[in-house]
Amino acid sequence: MKDLASTEEARVDVLDDGRLHLSLRHDVVHGVTPEMIVWWFHNVEGDVAFEGVPVAKYRLWHPRDHVSFRYVRRAPDGGAGPGSVYHIVEAFGRNPAYLLDVDLHVKRLDEGGFVHLPRLHGLRLARADYAFERVRGGTRYVNAITFGLEGRVFRPLNDRLVRAVFPEARGRAWLLHNVEEVGNWERFLPELFAAARAGREARLSAAA
Repeated sequence: MKDLASTEEARVDVLDDGRLHLSLRHDVVHGVTPEMIVWWFHNVEGDVAFEGVPVAKYRLWHPRDHVSFRYVRRAPDGGAGPGSVYHIVEAFGRNPAYLLDVDLHVKRLDEGGFVHLPRLHGLRLARADYAFERVRGGTRYVNAITFGLEGRVFRPLNDRLVRAVFPEARGRAWLLHNVEEVGNWERFLPELFAAARAGREARLSAAA
């Protein structure tokens, strides 16, 4: 899988109000278009044949860190765009201390980007922003996650929240995790998308 050295920029910053801000400007995602990425988020659930064996598409996306994915609620139009809720379970770096078991409330999903608000026990403590841009050879992918409560009045609380829930070490594990899963799209998403458009079953292999 790709590593942090493949990115154009990877940053860990603390904002004035104490929120943790993690940002990535990925290497070009070769062979993958924004249309494919949008399709993926509408179709993550379920299995696909890999080396002849059914494998959860979410696990295929990141075989080490991803545990499970499901759509909790569909959008008003029946899709997986704004208004939908996803539930994910994953552990950055396969570290149980970095387990993430949350609902993601989708605010935007189109060929320009993806925005979701993670909620834990009903509390919104983070915002994730992704931007997609079609470029020569694939997609320019930039994303960021901001953890904490917005507003300088929350600085003391954010200091404690970040230390307890999302310390810098966990943030850096997320950066690497994200680089790995985004890079993995190059290995299977073009074939998966083409098969879906052609109405045939995708048959993926490690040699792809």
